[in-house]
This record gives sequence, structure tokens and C-alpha cells, in this order.
Amino acid sequence: MWNRPENQIAVFILGFFLDLALGDPHVFPHPVRLMGKLINETEKRLRKNRTSSDAEFWSGTALIAIVLGCTAASAWIILYAAYSLHFYAGMAMEILMVYQILAAKCLKIESMKVYECLKAGGLEQARAAVSMIVGRDTEALNEEEIAKAAIETVAENTCDGVIAPMLYTAFGGPVLGFLYKAVNTMDSMIGYKNDTYLYFGRAAAKLDDIANYVPSRISAVFMIAASFLLGKEFSGKGACYIYRRDSRNHASPNSAQTESACAGALGIRLAGDSQYFGKTVKKSYIGDNQRPVEYEDIKRVNKLMYAAAVQCELLCILLIWGRGILWRRFMAGIFTGIM
Repeated sequence: MWNRPENQIAVFILGFFLDLALGDPHVFPHPVRLMGKLINETEKRLRKNRTSSDAEFWSGTALIAIVLGCTAASAWIILYAAYSLHFYAGMAMEILMVYQILAAKCLKIESMKVYECLKAGGLEQARAAVSMIVGRDTEALNEEEIAKAAIETVAENTCDGVIAPMLYTAFGGPVLGFLYKAVNTMDSMIGYKNDTYLYFGRAAAKLDDIANYVPSRISAVFMIAASFLLGKEFSGKGACYIYRRDSRNHASPNSAQTESACAGALGIRLAGDSQYFGKTVKKSYIGDNQRPVEYEDIKRVNKLMYAAAVQCELLCILLIWGRGILWRRFMAGIFTGIM
């Protein structure tokens, strides 16, 4: 029953709408937090007495294998157990898992906290709010820099938190969706190019680059399309132009994809040098400085993110339907061959 496309489409739609309605309530246990605990505990055990760069690298690679293995096994066992109990129990569990894989509402809520603080004039509160969603140092950021940091986070996480997990889940169900979330979580925790994680986190960072290579470009296309559809606040032509010009203006092969589409759509300049762990990291600018970044742009980038999510949902429905048809033909061919 798992492979019937009509069931999978129902699961995907309901999971998507649960995310839009509920987000990530902090009172509800979330699998990503469990992944974070697993990564922390595994890191502590693997890094004992590891001093050489090669030992650090292979310890980090071992962490990837352990985390991905535990994640896949846990997701499959839970799903199998639920379907073994009853078909509708399996459907309900699968809906819940799809909901937990997606993060559109959570991304909007956390970025809008920054918006509300800036709107109220609370600079210190805005710095605290933005520090919860970015990896850079925030203590000295001014209002424009805080707004820019929040915008960049929403733009980048349109791929990491919304589009990529939707695509992976559409292709491989919740098990593949959670595997993607594990890759992304490892990168966010250990994929830094600093003294602590330069070697230990290198494999995790590279794996995240690979996993997001195609989804980041699809995400940018959706954001560009959204900028043509959402009205006069957005420039579709600007999104296309800046994307073509600046989509490689980042050390990561993926991060500038959605940031460039966003910068062009809003007519603002993003990126530039930032402070990480007390050190200045040089970054190229993305976009043109047609006007100053303002806190209202946080609302605008969330509109782009939601519009991209809706487009991706429609694409994923088509992918699930096509996957189901191909699976039926494959099984029919096997059955015909046996007979």
C-alpha cells in the first residue's frame, strides 16, 4: 500500500499543510533535536585522543556513517511498525514524519521574531533573535545588518529547510527525507572551516554540498518564478539578472543560488564580509545596492519562500504520481516475466 500514488500524495499534502499550520512547537519532541544529540554524543566518543588531521577526517567520516545508519534504520523501523499495526496508523505516522521533515512555518516564525524586534526598535532584542538563526557573530550588527542576516538565512534555508527536504521526500519517502535532514544537521553542527572542525567536519560539509547541489538550483528557479507572480514589490527581471551574474559569488557552490535570486527580486545587496567566531570572513557581495535593506524585506523574503514552497509542492505531487506509475509498470513487468 505504501507505493499507491494516491495515498502518497494525500500523505504529502497533509504533511505540508500541517507544517504550514503548526510549525515546530517547542513542547513537541522533534527528530532533528534527537539527531543533534546523536551527533554530539558520537563526536565526543570519536574525537578522544585524535590529534592528526587524517585521524580527524576519518573520525568525521565515521560519524557520518553512524548518524546516517541510525537515522535510516530508525525511520524505516518506525514506519514499518506503524503500517504493521494498521494501514491508517501507518498513514498517520507517515503524515507526521513528512510534517517534521519540513520547516517553512518554523523558518517564517523565527525570522519574523527579528522583524518584530526591529519594528519595535529593540536593537539588542533583534541581535538576540537573529543570533538564533545565523552562525555569524551578531553582537555588533546594526539594524540594516541584522535585517540582511535574517533575509540571507530565509533565502538560503528556502532550499535547506523547505525545497530540498520536499524533493527528497517525494523521491524516497520519509526515510530519504530524514536522511537529508541528517546530512543538513551534521553540516550545521560540524561543517565549519574553523580550527575545531576544519578536518573533522570536512566530509559532512562536502556531503551537504552534494546533497544540495540540484535542490539549490531548483529553489532559485522557484524563487525567480515567484518574483514574477507576487506583484510590484518584486522584480522578476532583476531576479533573473542577478542570478545569472552572482549565483557563484560564494565559497559554497549552493548558498548564492537562492541568495542571488532573492537579492535581484528585492533590488538589494546581500552577503559581504561577516564575523564568525571573532574572525572576519571575506565574502563577495550578491546583488546591487539599489536601496538600503530594511526590515520589511524580511516579510518579503518570506513571501518568496512560501511561493517557492507551493510551487515545489505541486512539482512533488507530479513526481510522486509519476514514481507510482513507474513502480506499477516495473512490478507488472516482473510479474509478467515470472508468469
